[in-house]
Amino acid sequence: MKTIKNILPVLISASFLFIYGCSVNAKNNSLKWYNNLEKAEQVAQNENRPILIDFTGSDWCIWCKRLDNEVFSKDDFIKYANENLVLVKIDFPQHIEQSAATKYYNQQMAQKFGVQGFPTIILLKSNGEPIAQTGYQPGGAENYVEHIKSLL
Repeated sequence: MKTIKNILPVLISASFLFIYGCSVNAKNNSLKWYNNLEKAEQVAQNENRPILIDFTGSDWCIWCKRLDNEVFSKDDFIKYANENLVLVKIDFPQHIEQSAATKYYNQQMAQKFGVQGFPTIILLKSNGEPIAQTGYQPGGAENYVEHIKSLL
C-alpha cells in the first residue's frame, strides 16, 4: 500500500507532463484555416503572403480526404504553410451542418473561382489576384510543397 502511495504522485505528474507536451506539440503542428476569403486577404496583405484556398467536400470526397491525410496534416506542409501561406477552407460537406449563410457564401466563392470539382486548390496573390489552380497531387507533403512553390 505504501508503494502505491509513493508511485501515485509520480504517475499523476508524468501523465500531466505527457498531456501538456502533447497539447503543446499539437498546437505547434496545427494550421490556421480561415473560412472567409475577405478576412484571409486582410491577413495576407498585412503579412505579404499568398493565399491558398481549399475547396473541399471534407466528409465525403475521397480525394479531399487524401489531400488532408497525405499533405495538410504532415509536418512538411504545416511548416511551409505556417511560414509562407494564408489558408482558406471552403467546405461543401454532406453530413456536417452549416448555416444557410455559410452555404450561400461557399457557393458564391465556388462560382467566383469556377470550381467544378473537389478538391480544387486556388492560389492567389496577397491582393486576391489569381495565380493558379490545382488539386490533389500524389507524392505526399514534400512533393506538394514543391508543387505549390512551382506555381507561385
